[in-house]
Amino acid sequence: MSRYFSSQVSQLTPYTPGEQPKDQQYVKLNANESPYPPSPGVAAALNAREAAGLRLYGDAAARELKEALARQYKVEPENVFVANGSDEALNFAFLSYATDGRGVAFADFTYSFYPVFCDLYHIPAQIVPLREDFTLVPEDYYGLNKTIVITNPNAPTGLAISRDQVEGIVKANPDSVVIIDEAYVDFGGESSVALTKQYPNLLVVQTYSKSRSMAGARLGYAIGDAALIRDLETIKFSTNPFNVNSLTMKAGIAALAEQAYYDENCKKIMETREYTARELEKLGFTVLPSKTNFLFAKKEGVDGKALCQGLKERGVLIRHFDKDRIRDYNRITIGTPEQMDIFLEKLRELL
Repeated sequence: MSRYFSSQVSQLTPYTPGEQPKDQQYVKLNANESPYPPSPGVAAALNAREAAGLRLYGDAAARELKEALARQYKVEPENVFVANGSDEALNFAFLSYATDGRGVAFADFTYSFYPVFCDLYHIPAQIVPLREDFTLVPEDYYGLNKTIVITNPNAPTGLAISRDQVEGIVKANPDSVVIIDEAYVDFGGESSVALTKQYPNLLVVQTYSKSRSMAGARLGYAIGDAALIRDLETIKFSTNPFNVNSLTMKAGIAALAEQAYYDENCKKIMETREYTARELEKLGFTVLPSKTNFLFAKKEGVDGKALCQGLKERGVLIRHFDKDRIRDYNRITIGTPEQMDIFLEKLRELL
């Protein structure tokens, strides 16, 4: 750090993204990316004519994309906020609803960007422990009088709670915003978007990065009461009005027109996930029941970090988190059946 770096942020511990090494070819199962390409319409939307239009600013209001998302989720355009990845939507939500001294509450093992936002904005955080089996107990979040953030299905555990359980949390905190981060919901979870029509304090955040194969495009969105969306728009227009570029908006609209393609990909990923879980269990692994595009697994007596490193040396990347209680677990993104067979082959070699 330079000597000019502000003391207000110099103590930040930044978020650590999944490793993106370039030193060799890897079977890459460490960043929860889709193994399948975007739909054909997305490629067609990124054409020379659209590229020529990059000389002009895009639509800061993102009208066409908002209208397309509103049709997809049966809400109104004023109920939709679009962002440079769901991380930006979450960032704006933390800034909007947790910086007034009220604070925020989230689980001890969940998306690791949440504590980064808290450090950045000096937000007091209440960490709500998951149970020993890593399940989330909704009643632990009742009446907290804090902004509540829940990844559902959760990362890195892969476990999910039901829409009814989400509704219980929302109803028990009428004076606080409840943010449900649904990055992985399309892999077997139950979305709470429909509840946003009933509860003005519910904000649901989703992304194109996982089920729609567009992690590199950086496109996310939030759905909620029109007043909540106006709050997020205030932050956006106070920081970066053109937060989503023109080509990404075109790609996002095109993807929604080919939803059946992505539904089929999700089905394939879920089938491959169940196959991989069964094979891991045959090898003596404990595998949590996942509703995501990854598995969270450990083998008794095997060091999780050493396993992760051993697989990397054999050309396979998975994700390890060096924290108490989950130190022996690894998170394994679901790739194609061929990729998972390579993973299992290298794993057997290593064991």
